[in-house]
Parts: sequence; C-alpha cells; structure tokens
Amino acid sequence: MRFILITVLIDMLSIGLIVPVLPALVGKFTASPGEQAHWVGVLFVAFSLMSFFSAPILAALSDRYGRRPLLLIGFCGLALNFFVTALATSLWMLVLSRLIGGGMQANAAVAQAYVADITPPEERTKRFGLLGAMFGIGFILGPAMGGLLGGIDLHLPFFVAGTLALLNLVYGYFVLPESLPLDKRRPVRWSQTNPFTALKNLAQLKGVGLLVGVLALSGLAQFTLYTVWVLYGSYRFGWGPVENGWSLFAVGVVSALVQGVLLSRFMGFFGRERMALYGLTSSALAYLCWGLATEPWVMYAVIFTNLLGGTVAATLQGIVSSAADPRKQGETMGAISGLSSLTAVIGPVLAAPLMGMVSHLPRDDWRVGMPFYFGAVLLVLAVLLAWLHFRRSPVVMTAPST
Repeated sequence: MRFILITVLIDMLSIGLIVPVLPALVGKFTASPGEQAHWVGVLFVAFSLMSFFSAPILAALSDRYGRRPLLLIGFCGLALNFFVTALATSLWMLVLSRLIGGGMQANAAVAQAYVADITPPEERTKRFGLLGAMFGIGFILGPAMGGLLGGIDLHLPFFVAGTLALLNLVYGYFVLPESLPLDKRRPVRWSQTNPFTALKNLAQLKGVGLLVGVLALSGLAQFTLYTVWVLYGSYRFGWGPVENGWSLFAVGVVSALVQGVLLSRFMGFFGRERMALYGLTSSALAYLCWGLATEPWVMYAVIFTNLLGGTVAATLQGIVSSAADPRKQGETMGAISGLSSLTAVIGPVLAAPLMGMVSHLPRDDWRVGMPFYFGAVLLVLAVLLAWLHFRRSPVVMTAPST
C-alpha cells in the first residue's frame, strides 16, 4: 500500500504545481481577460473529454496486462503534457498538451483498481480514504510550490512537474510491484471500452444501481464548486490570488485530515451507508452556507465543520468497488473515472453561466450564491437517490462496527 500511496502523492504534487500558473500562462497568448477565461475553459474541457473517452480503455487494458504498465504509461503522458506546455509558443500547443495528458492519464482509476486488488472488500473504503488523503496532501503542497516557482519564472513549475512525473516513472519501474495476479486477468472486450457502455454496465452492476446517479450528482456539484470558487471569492469578498490560495490550502488540509485520519473512525461509528448519507447531507448544507456567506470567515468556518462531506467520494467508491467482480476492478474504476470526467465537462458549462447571471448584483445580495444553491440542490437529490438505493439494497444500512 505504501508504494501506491507514494506514487499517488508524487502524481498529485506534479498536477498541483501547475494549478496557480496555468491561467497566467494562457494569458500570455490572449488579448483580454474574457478571451483568457474562454481558453482556460477550453483547456480544462479538452483534458476532461479526452480522459472521459480514454479512461475506460486504459482501465480495461489494466485488467488484461496489469496495473503497473498502465501507471507507467500515465506517468509518461503527464511528463509529456507538462514539458510540451512549458515549451508552448501558441494556444494550439497548449490544447495539444492537454489532449495528450487527458488521453494518456488514467492514473486515478488504475490506482483505485490497484488498491482494490490488494484490499479485502470490507477495508476498501478506508484504503480509498488514504488515497484521498494523498490527493489532499498533494493539493496542499502542489499549488503553494507552484505559486512560489511561478514567481521566479512562469514556465518553471511545468518543468518541475514534468521532472516529478519522470521521477514517478523511474520509481514505478524499479520499485512498484504488480498487484493483479495472472489468474485474475481477463481479455479486453473492446465493446466494453466505449465510455457510455461502461457507464451503462456500471449502472447495471449488481448492488450499485442508483449509486451511479449519486456519483453523477455529487460529481456535478463538486465541479460546480471547482469552477466558481475563485470567481465567487473574488467577487463576493474581493479576494486576490493570495486569499484564494489560502482558502484552497484550507480545503486541502481538511481533505487530508478527514480521509487520512478520521475516515476509519467515522466509518466505525456510522457504518458505510449511513456515512454516505450523512456526508452528502453535510455537503448540501455546506454549499447552502457558502452561498449565503457575506463574510470571509464564514467560508473557513464551513470548510472546517464540513468534515463528513470529505468522506463521500471514498465511501461511494468503496461501496461500488465491493459490488464489482475482482477481475473487473479496472473496468469498474475506469467507468467511475469516466463518469467523473463527464461531470468535469458538464459542471463548468452549467456553473459559469450561473455565476455570470448574478455577477451584476451587489456583493451582499443573497442571489450571488446561485451556483452554490444549484450545487446544494444536486446534493439533496443525491441524498434522496442514496436513501432509495440503501432502502432497496439487500444489506440495508450496515450497522456500525464495534
């Protein structure tokens, strides 16, 4: 487990490095803030679309050839993405680099399948929580380092990120063991690598059912949040890069704390199904409070009190993984990754216009929080679907362990 955790940490650290500087790099090739925002959106959509179509293919290949070679391919894709971006002299090169990165990078899905290979079903939620903690730590360190390096030279974070990806490649080649035994491998069924077919099969997986809708709604709410967080903070409170950076730092700290330390305690106290319901409910209330906030301290107060909200992703992944055939963990996690990529495309398309609709209002007008209210509604619907699923499930509302 420690091998894959180190791999994921380096992976996330390299990605986090570019977060604070990519928009500024795009700005070098655009003539206005509006054009800059447009092309930043194009880059994110390009990465997500390619990931949506490629994730099921790469994950299915991992079921046939093992997790390790597909992780190594992902590290190559990341390194190529970062180095091409660093050397880009035009917008089309930036778009090309994001297409390459999205097309070759299925590390999250393959890493989740890796964990499922080496973990008993009843322990998977805890292990997925540890993966989430590594993402959180990377999200804490990466953007902070990227901001400092970007202050020296705008291209430097991309070179450092590419170097980290190559370091991960070397580490994976010499140290990371294969997790999928030969007797659990299966041939690639190319008909199942269509991302829409993969989503359909995920919905038909015994024991999953309505949870696909829960994953979609919660993912859409999450990417709505990602899209408008900085815009909302800047407009509502006059936050600049430093203030927005500290708020994201706080989010990363809480994510690492919850998934790395508190998740197993919460699961022992509530049980998996109840924790999923309570986590979704807590997140819905958090979105509502963020939308109504008129003082910056409220944003931080909600971040640090929405602890159960940080358990949702790992809990749902654990439940879905436990329902899947051991030989189809890569395919299942690839479908989940594809669903996440699809919501990453749809979220900005819906959230940005909502923010634009209320941007002319006074800062203290309650309607300025419209994107957050939209996210809260999505999460309430997710709660209802999850409740219906667990009510119909043969194992209804797993009791807390003692």
